Amino acid sequence: MNRTNKISMWFGAVSLVMAAGCSIWPVGEDYKEIEMNVPETVIPDAGYPMTNMTSTGEFDVAKDKNDVRVLITTNMLERWWDQFNDPILTKLVESAITNNISFQIAHERLLQARWQLVGSAADFFPKVSFDGSYTRSGSHKNNTSRYSSGRAFHGDSWNSGFDASWEIDVFGGQYRQYKSSRAQMEAAEFELIDAWVRLTAEIGRQYISLRTVQSRIEVARFNLLTQSETYEILKSRLDSGIGDELAVNQARYNVEQTRASIPNLLASEESLKNGIAILVGSIPGTLHDTLRAIPKDQSRDWLVSPQKLESIPLDVIRARPDVRNAERKFASQVEAVGFAKSKLFPKFFINGSFGLDSAKANKFFSSDSFIASIGPSFSWPIFQGGNIYANWQAEQAKMAELALNYELSIQKAYEETRNAYSEYTQEYHRYQSLQGAVDAARAAVEISNDLYKNGLRDFNNVLDAQRSLLALEEALAISRGEITIGLISLYKSLGGGMAMQNL
Repeated sequence: MNRTNKISMWFGAVSLVMAAGCSIWPVGEDYKEIEMNVPETVIPDAGYPMTNMTSTGEFDVAKDKNDVRVLITTNMLERWWDQFNDPILTKLVESAITNNISFQIAHERLLQARWQLVGSAADFFPKVSFDGSYTRSGSHKNNTSRYSSGRAFHGDSWNSGFDASWEIDVFGGQYRQYKSSRAQMEAAEFELIDAWVRLTAEIGRQYISLRTVQSRIEVARFNLLTQSETYEILKSRLDSGIGDELAVNQARYNVEQTRASIPNLLASEESLKNGIAILVGSIPGTLHDTLRAIPKDQSRDWLVSPQKLESIPLDVIRARPDVRNAERKFASQVEAVGFAKSKLFPKFFINGSFGLDSAKANKFFSSDSFIASIGPSFSWPIFQGGNIYANWQAEQAKMAELALNYELSIQKAYEETRNAYSEYTQEYHRYQSLQGAVDAARAAVEISNDLYKNGLRDFNNVLDAQRSLLALEEALAISRGEITIGLISLYKSLGGGMAMQNL
């Protein structure tokens, strides 16, 4: 039986006790979810760009039937990584839940909270203790004792028994404390789920960043090859006595400049591979074969079909694990206020004991040695110097703080979602413009080469065209990655990736 099943068994026992209804007049307010009126606002949707332009020269947005975007649904959010149809990404995500050390730490914290809840439920049960003792006592004639005969005295005492005490939770102190602990445990559950949401999003972000860097390396190497060919042609002509020395040197520094950009990209590739290994709980270096660049003949595209939101519903925001964590902490504090208030009222107990007490060992287990007692008692802290009242007021102030924190978490969730959606949709416009710029730059390289060969332009035009092409192709590769990373950020902001089992 694993630890999770053991805790579930204990919860079942506690629930039976709770069902008995031990509290008679529980003081304090019951938790009620805060009602919020969120005004409807237009979401920051840039739309999907079309080829026609607006009056300001920007891409127009597709509307109605021309909008090819797919509507984001809750089913898509649950396991968002499956949409990329990438077995490597899927394997990384699935490995993280069992191997990521930070996630395992969060899981252990959850188990701590669950066992603490089981421990807090102990107040609902009678407290029973068993003890026993043997005493050999004696006095002499000069001792002051109840024996005044002046003679020495020795005696034995054998006793054992059970002592029991059961608090009758009249004013609901134990009830409130248990509910507060339970809400804290639920907050820990949502904290773990939030850690999982953030972990999957970070794996996706770093994985796409890695593929983007590998695309940039491919772009740089292809341009380096093209520029090197130009340099070799010019150098060969110079060696034949018909070339231009200035053009040769210009071509050379263009080649070296492109070559110099590759080491930084390779360092970034190494760093991202190592970071991903840490995220999935592996030693850096062990996943390099898995994460190597995909050969060009096996290349794939992580840019999935464009997606859209029609609105940002409040219930979706409230379902986010970080928001639910804040809500459960607030709920726990509401119960903590009731627990603090219950301390102003008396406590009632039923106390009892039974056992055996004998002066002779051979008579210890006889019926004449049996002793027992039972009866009620109470305690009431009449004067504590204002400590109990002050603590009650402090708990109420903390409750107000956590209520505001809950509302703030909702506001921040809306902010994160709106920002992510804006960045995602706007990046499509940037990407489409860059596509047009790359097409133009490739044409410019061909034209400038022809003009230089025919003596109609100097080599500066070729250099400018080659440098522009490299910069734009790199920007295009980055933009493709940013679109996908933006989509993953949008999934995360909507609570995507919450499909978890066996917390």
